[in-house]
Amino acid sequence: MKLKQVTHRLTMPAASIENLEEHRYWLQCERAYTYQPIYKTNGKLLAVELLTVVTHPANPQQRIAPDRYFAAIPVRLRLSVIEEQLRMLQQREHFFLRHEVLASVNVDGPTLIAMRERSDILQLVNQLPWVRFELVEHIRLPEDSNLAGMSEFGPLWLDDFGTGMANFSALSEVRYDYIKVARELFIMLRTTPEGRNLFTQLLQLMNRYCNGVIVEGVETVEEWQDVQGSPALAAQGYYLSRPVCFSTLDEVEMLLL
Repeated sequence: MKLKQVTHRLTMPAASIENLEEHRYWLQCERAYTYQPIYKTNGKLLAVELLTVVTHPANPQQRIAPDRYFAAIPVRLRLSVIEEQLRMLQQREHFFLRHEVLASVNVDGPTLIAMRERSDILQLVNQLPWVRFELVEHIRLPEDSNLAGMSEFGPLWLDDFGTGMANFSALSEVRYDYIKVARELFIMLRTTPEGRNLFTQLLQLMNRYCNGVIVEGVETVEEWQDVQGSPALAAQGYYLSRPVCFSTLDEVEMLLL
């Protein structure tokens, strides 16, 4: 008896192929790093925020929004990025210790929680007491999770207060070190005398929940003067400094004239 060989060709739905291609696209993306200084209202450098520049080899001149990138990649890869950033900062430890300057690193809630299971990252964090994790909100926490009691990562910062989940409900969960006010809220309130008064009252209230408020997105001398005359601790934005390549860290202005 002669047996016929029967072969089956597996077909993959078009949607699955698209998902695989999208997954491959994000894994192929490349990262580089810049920093943006954060200055106290007296002009002294308080910290630098480490910023991720994301591009794809197919179009290296076009930058990809970091929040899109981090939302698209799995937590395990986000953890690798955090480790990469911490080791890069560790190489500049002398700078931060010598000038008593902080470094902030952006992290989403799920990744921060997952970091608890990475002993190597926890050990690295303990070696860098001048690093602050800045909680961003573009990726939501699971419903049964919260950030209360995350003391192993040192004092936490809250990013973009006044947008999305970063509001007063977030302040009831964690005692933040510093809270950063989103430019959108700052600009909206400074357009009228009533808004300016409300902005002052808002910052006074926020100071009860943290050790200082940082105003984001200061782009003009008038905006900088408004921040200097407010209860804010510090500010960052294009007027003070645009993001610059991390390799130039030693050239940062320590005091604004």
